[in-house]
Amino acid sequence: MYIEQLYTNCLAEAAYYIESEGEAAIIDPLRETEPYIALAEKRGAKIKYVFETHFHADFVSGHIDLAARVNAPIIYGPGANTRYKVYNAKDGETFTLGKLTFKVLHTPGHTPESTCYLLLDEHGKEHAVFTGDTLFVGDVGRPDLLDGVMSREELAGMLYDSLNTKIKTLPDPVIVYPAHGPGSACGKNIGKETFSTIGEQKRFNYALKAMSREEFIEKVTEGILPPPHYFFEDARINREGYNPIDTVIQKNKRPLPVKEFKQAIAAGALVLDTRKPDDFEKGYVPGSINIGLNGQYAVWVGTLIDIRQPLVLVTEVGKEEESILRLARVGYEKVIGYLAGGIDSWDDKKEGVESVWPEAMQPGIEILDTRKPGEWNVCHARDAQFIPLADMPANLKGLDKNKTYYVHCAGGYRSMIACSLMKREGFKHPVNVYGGFAAMQKAGVPVVVEEVAV
Repeated sequence: MYIEQLYTNCLAEAAYYIESEGEAAIIDPLRETEPYIALAEKRGAKIKYVFETHFHADFVSGHIDLAARVNAPIIYGPGANTRYKVYNAKDGETFTLGKLTFKVLHTPGHTPESTCYLLLDEHGKEHAVFTGDTLFVGDVGRPDLLDGVMSREELAGMLYDSLNTKIKTLPDPVIVYPAHGPGSACGKNIGKETFSTIGEQKRFNYALKAMSREEFIEKVTEGILPPPHYFFEDARINREGYNPIDTVIQKNKRPLPVKEFKQAIAAGALVLDTRKPDDFEKGYVPGSINIGLNGQYAVWVGTLIDIRQPLVLVTEVGKEEESILRLARVGYEKVIGYLAGGIDSWDDKKEGVESVWPEAMQPGIEILDTRKPGEWNVCHARDAQFIPLADMPANLKGLDKNKTYYVHCAGGYRSMIACSLMKREGFKHPVNVYGGFAAMQKAGVPVVVEEVAV
């Protein structure tokens, strides 16, 4: 038996490769197929199954392309109605992989078709469970992604039943392999580890504690932030199908001379600059939004930019295809092309962003905190304004565009995104804070911890 977790930090997503006796299965693959095919070839195995735990909302799965390339069936659990060919397994149905067996556990709650796959070892003993978005380390999947079809309370009730009848009944040593880790918007507060055990989760996961259905529904539904807008479109794409990834890359990877680049902007394209914040601040095409490849690039694109918006890219030279591929992972395919030669080829006026270290912050200048509510609630700078990045630019309306603002996040990645959005909205002088809140604390910037000034 061989199991490998293929974890992608940008999306906080985990796909899985399972192998026995030269037969392999892939669970919840990303859009690109090459990593899975290459791993199977390296190990001398043939991919027999492509398992999907549910219709993913936060990324476009690679199941269709992968299944076509390796001639393997796509397997969903009950109730997964698609516009392409799949095998809908019954609850309790089994699939043989070499000397191993997968058992289907239909676990509705995150979505109606959500399904876990229990892996039995060579002796028929429960070894691991691949939980998709049903169970995470320290959390469970959000039950609010079918607004207008099913209420969050209805789904949370289904999740309560699934956890109590299908998951908590598994032996404590069974390994839990979820589809996501920390940073994913598919849960409220996912733990830092990317795998666990049933026993550990029964001890430490709030959602697996003994409680009534009513208590569970209240706990699971309280404090859920609105999902990124692209979630609903990605779920639709995964249900209905998509163009092959190679076709998308070929179409979008188009170098644009400066003249064509400007024409695309004039026609309504948005400039997405995927360089690192430290490079972006030195000079960028006016009106650009900076979302760097060095962070949760695809997630922030999906949060801040309409999936229907045509894009032109400015990238580090050599990073053009990566920028396009990672957009395609979340269903963003309206890329007209990229600036040929990178920012050095831009022949017109450039803008920049001023940045300072916390030690140079001057008293009397207002501080804008762009972090998430959970971060702000733990600790924040005294007298700072809370302007979460996820709600920009709507939450900028009460600010004075002519004032100077110190803009920070936790470490510096999100604050540069915020500064670029503010500049695009006409703000004259947002100042990025290097090192973010962590550096500000070290520099002695006064903070508030649980409403107590220190």
